[in-house]
Amino acid sequence: MIVIRSIIFNVLFYMMFIAEMIIFTPIYFILPRKKAYFVPKFWARSNLWLMRVVLGTRVRIEGLENLPKGAFIFAPKHQTFWDTFAFLPHIEDPLYILKRELLWIPVFGWYVAKQRMIGIDRSARGKAMAEVMTRTLKEMKTGRQLIIYPEGTRRPPGAEPVYKYGIARLYRDLQMPVVPVVHQAGIFWPRRKALRQGGVIIARILPPIQPGMEEKEFFEHLVKTMEEASDKCLLDTVDANPHLILPETAKKRIAELRAQS
Repeated sequence: MIVIRSIIFNVLFYMMFIAEMIIFTPIYFILPRKKAYFVPKFWARSNLWLMRVVLGTRVRIEGLENLPKGAFIFAPKHQTFWDTFAFLPHIEDPLYILKRELLWIPVFGWYVAKQRMIGIDRSARGKAMAEVMTRTLKEMKTGRQLIIYPEGTRRPPGAEPVYKYGIARLYRDLQMPVVPVVHQAGIFWPRRKALRQGGVIIARILPPIQPGMEEKEFFEHLVKTMEEASDKCLLDTVDANPHLILPETAKKRIAELRAQS
């Protein structure tokens, strides 16, 4: 049944994406920028609905009260495609820093450009990076929320963390609260695999880290806070979903945590 449901979900997922693109694209480009954000947010909600109906996968997001008003840096764990859209309905005016090559993709790049997302040349240094920071700060001063993944790339559940120091530089330069977010959605929606699992995805929005800490102190605090919360989330997720097929990284980490307790 898992395989059959996964196939049905994956087919419907892409069919629904194409259908929504056809229906909403004219509306999206007519509306003012911020009002047009209802289109990607509707897409995110429809994905979550499809997961619930076809896969039996529900989402429990805890700690929504921890989201500050106005501008802040939203810093979730990055395990899967799921965490690129699941939080959109709860963020007022999201902003991404992304590879500039994504802006060149027809239609998708137009969507991104309308929302004034910030393209970055990953090989850029000096003046180019300073320009990115200037543009980011300008957008955030209007009250937008920057979404950035502290680990940079997707990591499987339970894997050894590899945090990028860039999050500390953003914290230093932008002087905005950072909201850490943990989840184990990579178990339900594994990266580079077509299998999708049912159950309850637990996501936790942690209290914001306010500006004012030293750069290195902030980085160490962020890593410690997120990893402790992530470990607890992993155990809670497995306890709430005993049927799950776990990746080896998660099995190994769970064994280590059980041995410590």
